[in-house]
Amino acid sequence: MPLSPDDVAHVAMLARLGLSEEERHRIGLQLDVILEHISALERADISDIPETAQVGNLVNVWRDDEPAPSLSQQEALVNAPDTDGEYFKVGAIQE
Repeated sequence: MPLSPDDVAHVAMLARLGLSEEERHRIGLQLDVILEHISALERADISDIPETAQVGNLVNVWRDDEPAPSLSQQEALVNAPDTDGEYFKVGAIQE
């Protein structure tokens, strides 16, 4: 089912995209192709395929949490763009 120009304009508005008429037409054609592919996937018979949460056989691949020495305060601050000598200095995020 092809998208109407109003549908494409609505999706563009939701995505906050300022598109020209030519861009809306081109993207509308591309969206039609994408929706056709999705429709083909929906028609595929997958009744004999078991559900999976992950395609690989990896389980709990995290490294062990082993204690290690941490950085000193001076080492932690060495590459900071701004400090007051003891702490990181950052700009205000609210006025």
